[in-house]
Amino acid sequence: MTAQNPLERGGPLFQQQCAFCHGRDAAGGEDGPDLTRSKLVAADVGGDRIAPVIREGRPEKGMPRFSLPDAEVAALVAFIHDQKTKAEAQVGKRRGVETADLQTGNVEAGKVYFNGVGKCASCHSPTGDLAGVATRFEGLKLEERFLYPRGAKARITITLPSGEKVMGELAYQDEFTIGLRDAAHRYRSWPTKQVKFSIDAPAEAHADLLAKYSDDDIHNLMAYLQTLR
Repeated sequence: MTAQNPLERGGPLFQQQCAFCHGRDAAGGEDGPDLTRSKLVAADVGGDRIAPVIREGRPEKGMPRFSLPDAEVAALVAFIHDQKTKAEAQVGKRRGVETADLQTGNVEAGKVYFNGVGKCASCHSPTGDLAGVATRFEGLKLEERFLYPRGAKARITITLPSGEKVMGELAYQDEFTIGLRDAAHRYRSWPTKQVKFSIDAPAEAHADLLAKYSDDDIHNLMAYLQTLR
């Protein structure tokens, strides 16, 4: 029986071990970066850069360690390099967005927008919640983070008929019922007709801005956010 060469073996291995993050063709997925344009891959010679990353992982970026035999690591390296070669041959068909593409704005104008008309400073602080944000998120992921924030919890204050106020995290809302989780993480709900309530939903402010941003606003704000390291 003829043994598979590393490249033939690398494709199926990549689909099993890596494609869920880096995409089936190594050009990037929902969480993992595009390996065909990776500086580390470009500098790799015979697996000297890629193999340590596979074996040791990058826990700080969510990449686990993989305990694989040398032959399988070599097969993955061969596949990644092959995909890089194919991607570079597709002139004019770049799929992703380079970090440099998102660095065309004016930093000072972005800072003025952040502290002024954008009202970003009313909720965020460059030395508080946004300190180091550009080291945690890079390029397109950073832009997506401020345009479409995820996980921003809405806070609600409910005033009962007695005048008592109950505060917590909004857990449920429809035409008939309003519910929250209080500081003890207990779920509590009331008929909407029996209480008064006010909701502070930070993510809605971001959604409202989508209709107001100019291209320059986005570019400038992105340039400013990339300085927060």
